[in-house]
Amino acid sequence: VQLQASGGGLVQSGGSLRLSCAASGRAFKTYNMGWFRQAPGKEREYVAGINWLGGAPDYADSVKGRFTISRDNAKNTVYLQMNSLKPEDTAVYYCAASGLGAVRTRADHYDYWGQGTQVTVSS
Repeated sequence: VQLQASGGGLVQSGGSLRLSCAASGRAFKTYNMGWFRQAPGKEREYVAGINWLGGAPDYADSVKGRFTISRDNAKNTVYLQMNSLKPEDTAVYYCAASGLGAVRTRADHYDYWGQGTQVTVSS
């Protein structure tokens, strides 16, 4: 499956952005999906995940209550709605696809990756 992330940009602290990740290739709905982010000088970290049915949304503690992951299997797209953004949310955001089963939080459990989209939150 090929993944294309979009929707990043520059936003002020407290603002919102919605990231999208469009999938092509093998059946999108056979994959669980996740969002990760990587800030300069830091390791890639898990942000959120969702299963192939659009259930069991899971979030890192740092974004819980502010971010919402969802998917539309008819459109082969997964979304990340980000509200109440903070400067520490600044990073390149990546979408990724993993096999079925429980939603995974480790990057090495994901098989396919998008190219990343930059999110910058100014204070």
